[in-house]
Amino acid sequence: MLRWKDIITFAKYGNPEPARRVQHSAAEWARRLSPDRYQVLRQQATEPPYRNAYCRSYEPGTYACAGCGSRLFAAAEKYHAISGWPSFRQPFAHNAIRYAFDDSFGMQRLEARCNVCDGHLGHVFPDGPEPGGLRYCINSASLQRINEETGDAG
Repeated sequence: MLRWKDIITFAKYGNPEPARRVQHSAAEWARRLSPDRYQVLRQQATEPPYRNAYCRSYEPGTYACAGCGSRLFAAAEKYHAISGWPSFRQPFAHNAIRYAFDDSFGMQRLEARCNVCDGHLGHVFPDGPEPGGLRYCINSASLQRINEETGDAG
């Protein structure tokens, strides 16, 4: 189980190595992704709160990166944080997420990125439920839910 001190250590000294890497040019990402997903994943945009696909969805399955398909979060780790975006307690694996300090907009935050394709997902905060105390606040546009029984994205 990851804790806040682990996230800070990763952001400061280096993230765990992913199982694989996916890299494309900006033009190729623009071709592969919808405009909304491109803005979030590749241009670090934030979608509107509460008006996004997975904010109020609690169906079983796994949430994968919409850019490369890497598994990021289990639906069992999703909880209602009243933040306006899907919130998760823990990532699917310790090396699923890459962390970076983000001082944009006059705030000090820790950005969460896909560790495989480097797509922007959202941010992680130390105000989540115990036992880990983490809240991964993630843009729906960066995710695709996979039904584990059928393997279908939805």
